[in-house]
Amino acid sequence: MYNIDNYEPNNKPKKMTVMPSNCVGFNAGYLFGKHPDRLAHLHSVDRLSEPIRGIPWALDNGVFGAFTAGKEWSEEPLYRFLDAYSLWSPMWVVVPDCITNRDETLRMWDAHAPALQAFGVPLAMAVQDGMTPDDVPKEASIVFVGGSTSWKWRNLPMWTESFKRVHVGRVNSLRLLLMAEKSGAESCDGTGWFRAPDRLAELSSYLEKDHHHPELPLLPLARPRHTNKSFQLP
Repeated sequence: MYNIDNYEPNNKPKKMTVMPSNCVGFNAGYLFGKHPDRLAHLHSVDRLSEPIRGIPWALDNGVFGAFTAGKEWSEEPLYRFLDAYSLWSPMWVVVPDCITNRDETLRMWDAHAPALQAFGVPLAMAVQDGMTPDDVPKEASIVFVGGSTSWKWRNLPMWTESFKRVHVGRVNSLRLLLMAEKSGAESCDGTGWFRAPDRLAELSSYLEKDHHHPELPLLPLARPRHTNKSFQLP
């Protein structure tokens, strides 16, 4: 039913959807109400928060949250969330993956994709360092570009040129929004938009002024923070 090869694009150009992660409160509600066609929720299984009816939503698998917290990932919250809310029509669900590890990510897809398909939800393939378009299973509905920061941004054009539907993870500034949009991404997510006034102002500016500058000269990425020796965060 859901297949990355049979996606039919709309002939009308679409603006990139921004998906703040687990955002609630007055500022989030105001922005979602003002821009209902530009925003969606990315829920994480770390918190069993009920999706808000009328707001498009997708579901992350919790792997990245466990990784950054230095904890072992468990599959139970993912399946518990789907038991509760899979009938609420998520846009897609990220199949469990392994941060920056190609081979383990492919193994986890094989282990979890069949069980997740039983819920009748579209599946997102989280691509990691070293992957190529040939690694994406035909059962995937969308490519979720994860991996280390440098690998992700160097290779994003490869994914958007190879697939019609591409989501970019960890986008938390106006500059990164423009980079993702310029590359042709369908959507992106970020956790930091409502944590500081300047970030919220950047997101509001992007949504209200509809920044779209294909010719925009983008600055080099700033030096990323490090959570460990092998992984970089924006």
